[in-house]
Amino acid sequence: MWILNLDCILWFTIFDFFVIVLFMKNLRILKLSFVALFAAIICVGCFIRIPLGVIPIVLQNALCVLCAVLLGGFLGAAPTALFLLAGLIGLPVYSGGTGGLAVWLGPTGGFLPGYLIGAMVAGFISGKPDVSQKKLSVKVVVRVTLAVLAGMFILYVPGVVRFFYWATAAGKVPADKTALAYTMGACVIPYIPGDILKAAIVIPVALKLRPVLAQYLYESSNKN
Repeated sequence: MWILNLDCILWFTIFDFFVIVLFMKNLRILKLSFVALFAAIICVGCFIRIPLGVIPIVLQNALCVLCAVLLGGFLGAAPTALFLLAGLIGLPVYSGGTGGLAVWLGPTGGFLPGYLIGAMVAGFISGKPDVSQKKLSVKVVVRVTLAVLAGMFILYVPGVVRFFYWATAAGKVPADKTALAYTMGACVIPYIPGDILKAAIVIPVALKLRPVLAQYLYESSNKN
């Protein structure tokens, strides 16, 4: 089943790449194609996970933030929104090849809207990419770094809140811990080193690719 799902996503990604090549001069279609392509990349990330306690280590959180920073602005959150919608209607694109409303209602369901909020924040802070950003400046580096770190941090908030209330209501909190301490130990603290590593990779990748995407997506606006 997983192989079939992965094949479908890969074929869609290849098809979307050819659409991008064919419609490079149509800015609207080009933007939609990049949104679909990045959404497919986030979906592929569902197959990369490392089991760790209640919540596995995943790549999708970093991919959502990366895609948001690459596209920038309001458009930055679109790939994440499309990915979440695909999973909500039942496509197995969430972590571990899951999907459907049941994932949203589960103990870790709060992280899904967190992905979208984190992407929105990252896209808003980073702003639209510009061709001039090929020449890095302190301002650009600081802005992109802040966008990535803020996005990675913000996406935790809905997930922590949801898990906190789930653990309390379900009686999962150990007697020797508070609900907050249990939640932080289950959802946040073990994942900080990995998220720091992800951010350290995402930031230089975003700085390198943003001006490249700007040539195709925002070229006309940069000329004005």
